[in-house]
Amino acid sequence: MGLDRHDLCVGVGFDQRGLEHGEYRMKQNAILVVTSLLSILLLTLHITDDIVRGISKAEPSNTALLVLAVFLYGTLVLAERRSGHVIMLLVGLFAAGMPVIHMRGAHYGEIARSTGGFFFVWTLWALGGLGGFTFILSARGLWSLRRGQSR
Repeated sequence: MGLDRHDLCVGVGFDQRGLEHGEYRMKQNAILVVTSLLSILLLTLHITDDIVRGISKAEPSNTALLVLAVFLYGTLVLAERRSGHVIMLLVGLFAAGMPVIHMRGAHYGEIARSTGGFFFVWTLWALGGLGGFTFILSARGLWSLRRGQSR
């Protein structure tokens, strides 16, 4: 009646691969925070570009700044909590939705060919991919929080 590697690993807080329980979760959460922050950065750059091009209005309202502050707070302060995951899910949704909104526009082709068009199109592609990845990671995190694997 000997103990195999699995029994020894699980008995001291490791899984079959020798990873500590929670280490995988911590890495996933760190990746989620980084992708969310990059999505926020690209969103701010893209929205600024939209304002400079006249696509969006530069309104004196502080609503956009409030949304940005909530996105940053949720990503940096609430990252381990369910509310933080919901906020990062919204970041991912906004980022992934940006290309969908713009690429359907009537002036997309002429903007792409204009000065600075490369940056405009590149941020759309980067937002789409990164936003989708952020959305998936936050949904997975919410699912694991729902199952009670973490706080």
